[in-house]
Amino acid sequence: MSSLSQVALIASVLITSILPLKVFALTSSQVFDKVKDSIVVVKSLDAKGNMIGFGSGVLISPNRIATNCHIVKDGASCQAGRRNQFVSATLYAEDRDKDICILDAGGIAGKPVELGKSTGLKVGEAVYAVGAPQGLELSLSDGIVAQLRSGPPPLIQTTTAISPGSSGGGLFDSEGRLVGLTTLYLEGGQSLNFAVPVEWIPEVKPGQKLDIDKDGREAWVKRAAALERAQNWKEMLDWCQKWTKSLPEDADAWAFLGDAYAHLERYNDAIDAYRQALRINSEDAEAWCSLGLIYSDLKRYNDAIDAYRQVLRINPEDADVWVTLGLTYSLSGKRYTDAINAYRQALRINPEDAHAWSVLGVAYGNLKRYNDAIDACRQALRINPEDADVWCYLGIAYDLSGDRTAALGVVKQLRRVDPAKADSLFDLIMPR
Repeated sequence: MSSLSQVALIASVLITSILPLKVFALTSSQVFDKVKDSIVVVKSLDAKGNMIGFGSGVLISPNRIATNCHIVKDGASCQAGRRNQFVSATLYAEDRDKDICILDAGGIAGKPVELGKSTGLKVGEAVYAVGAPQGLELSLSDGIVAQLRSGPPPLIQTTTAISPGSSGGGLFDSEGRLVGLTTLYLEGGQSLNFAVPVEWIPEVKPGQKLDIDKDGREAWVKRAAALERAQNWKEMLDWCQKWTKSLPEDADAWAFLGDAYAHLERYNDAIDAYRQALRINSEDAEAWCSLGLIYSDLKRYNDAIDAYRQVLRINPEDADVWVTLGLTYSLSGKRYTDAINAYRQALRINPEDAHAWSVLGVAYGNLKRYNDAIDACRQALRINPEDADVWCYLGIAYDLSGDRTAALGVVKQLRRVDPAKADSLFDLIMPR
């Protein structure tokens, strides 16, 4: 081998050895090709054999499928398969609190999935959901991990779209490994899609019951998380009241209790619960943020600002909280300069945040800094040119700055996006 070839070979080996693992991440189509034979459709049937519900399932071992209990709980029997090839399936094990049921499906075709770990996930990491939305052929949707809640192992909140029929399907990492079962979506919500962690699947055993005496704190957490996923706030409240009585120094117990009170609009009780959680663990950023949101709803803006400041003390790189802090400054005595500084912090972290640019423009407008407001609105529209409200802000800023020609030009642009708002803006600029 020539010396030049040797150098090239050594360089290749060195480069390969230092490349991060993510270089070998699969594309979305490669993930789908790897896992598609592991996903099945699950049908719930009544006593006459008529389908009364459907969802998705994941083949975790030969003839054995993991799915959500809410898919099969009302049926007299169930089937699993894909296309026109379905086999009878029977319930092997269930844990309704975790919403995981294991089915036996003898003769089911497919390839068992490769198991991963939810505990290794990071917020912002790419994930893929594969299921059968609306009972149709398998489909893939991609997104990121939006948040990891409770745990370990954590409940996975993701931006990945989860539609009716996708429940019980698989959530996969960028190497096509199962990290969770998709289990819940909130209609109309953004980023409010969830998956239960894959680590829960082996814990589901035949005849298993929730045993507080045996399982201890873990049982309290799992039950509270399950009730939260089901949005059963009254039962969650009762459960968490018992939890805080049993373990009065458990910060999570008080935080869950605060969540239950908040959803039941018992805001003063929620504040007391979150305060107890923070007394025990002052580094719980999520509890501080929840506290701030309630204070804002009660128009206790100074208290809300203090709470958001605590969040940012713990995590100063949370752009969304900087924006929320800025909005709260604007509401609390028109502290627009403080609001601008907060928005600027958010844009330092994420300069492509169209919302942050738009509220920055409004804050500049409130201070009559119209040229700065125009620049901020232009940035927002560069990122999202279809935002009719920002076009309105921009037109008003041009008009107030004395540039009516530019304002009328905005009306023309806005007419393409929202003709009704364009007419309103024109009437404002050129009153009849």
